[in-house]
Amino acid sequence: MESPDARHALLARLLDHAPMFPPASLPVAEALAEHARAVESPNAFMLGRLVWPASAAAALAGRRAVSLVLDAEPPGHVEIESVEARYRDDLDELRVAPEVYVEVPLDDALEQRLDVLAAGGFRAKVRCGGASVPPSAELARFVSACRERSLPCKATAGLHHALRTNGEHGFVNLLAAAAFAGDEEPALDESDPGAFSLTADAFTWRDRTASAAELEHMRGTLFHSIGSCSFFEPVEELVALGVLPL
Repeated sequence: MESPDARHALLARLLDHAPMFPPASLPVAEALAEHARAVESPNAFMLGRLVWPASAAAALAGRRAVSLVLDAEPPGHVEIESVEARYRDDLDELRVAPEVYVEVPLDDALEQRLDVLAAGGFRAKVRCGGASVPPSAELARFVSACRERSLPCKATAGLHHALRTNGEHGFVNLLAAAAFAGDEEPALDESDPGAFSLTADAFTWRDRTASAAELEHMRGTLFHSIGSCSFFEPVEELVALGVLPL
């Protein structure tokens, strides 16, 4: 039996593609065309769900791998895998898909809100950039708190770079924070490309190593995906690092 590939375990379906959202903000037709280009690309194994505003869901007839951002009531004719919304008091109203990702602010009530999400069978979502970039300590706190609660999560915004660059978080750093318990903050702060290695055998950061089986478990139980308005920019970062093509 062929051994699993750690690169696939870490990167498969990692990028939830959100072409209608800032900073890309593509109109409907261009967004669908860009997603079709991603589907046909050599690195399409990294492509996760199409993230789409519920207010424009009429354009999604026949699509299944979709995550709707609930800026309007979800239509009944679209088969969706997940929905995404900000934290609210009436969370039960969000139960319109198999998976519900609830965006939580990184404030003093973070752990309390995550307790509510975990108890209710919801999933967590964190914003890593955009209008503001959270400090590494706060993002590390989020990852650690989700791990402690066995709470699946996803991240969005400001994660086009593979590694931490100019004060912006890197998605490889975030994957390392999820993979290496106890080292979340230093993994997020790492800016040396030579500190990371991703091969068919393992994902390594400095003296920490995760096997393909460990990465599959992490992706399946803790860190689900990254929302990005661009599919190709993160992929190009991995090409530049020599991780892709496989």
